[in-house]
Amino acid sequence: MSVASRVRAETGAGWRSFIRRRTAVFFTFFFPVILIVIFGALVRTDPAGGGLFAEPPVYYVPGYLAVVVLFTPLSRMGSEVARHREGNRFEKLATTPLTRAEWLLAQTVVNAVIIGLASLLILGLVIVLTGAEIAFSPLLVPYILVGVVCFCGVGAILGSYTDSQDGAVAASNGIGLPLLFLSETFITLEQLPGWFEPLVNLSPLTYFTRGVRAVTDPGANPATIAGVDPALANLAILAVLAGIIFALGARSIPQTD
Repeated sequence: MSVASRVRAETGAGWRSFIRRRTAVFFTFFFPVILIVIFGALVRTDPAGGGLFAEPPVYYVPGYLAVVVLFTPLSRMGSEVARHREGNRFEKLATTPLTRAEWLLAQTVVNAVIIGLASLLILGLVIVLTGAEIAFSPLLVPYILVGVVCFCGVGAILGSYTDSQDGAVAASNGIGLPLLFLSETFITLEQLPGWFEPLVNLSPLTYFTRGVRAVTDPGANPATIAGVDPALANLAILAVLAGIIFALGARSIPQTD
């Protein structure tokens, strides 16, 4: 079998495995919906006020998308790798032509499809419930895809070094929650202490949210990065980080356990 055939076969198996788990399907789409209903429709934004949610509704679109782009790969990949380790499945995988990188790529494709569908649902709900005026750009698609690649790599690393599925899920939540709220998603940079800004710049999710905001918020006026359009510059930075993290994730997956 060719590389494409092996990845396609593993992708099909991964997709069927996902849709058989009805609870996982439900919460993958239910969690971001609840978040939008609570923060977007009930709490609402207050551009004339202060504190949290003081920006127009469109400002928080990257944050809503970040919920699925960040948490779905971390939890799914982390638990999937841990589950394969517990069942000694990687030892069986080592006897097949499918490499660890190909296996991770197939799982990433499955996550990309899931998150793509969830993102469409999120954007529709944000428009209906908050009235956000979103500017749709073709660059939104590569941002979501590259973000999925990046955080699938992180999830693979977590699943490779935690001691169980529960440990992988706990680690993904422990890493995901700080990243979600400290990467210019729901909390602006101005609301954080000045000394914390360099740490914000270390988060891959920061470049996702900055770039998505640049392509979806018509009123945004982000500064250029080294003279390059911020939408392209942030995507380039995210792509480099995604490539490095994906390679580390593939390398961390054990051949035997």
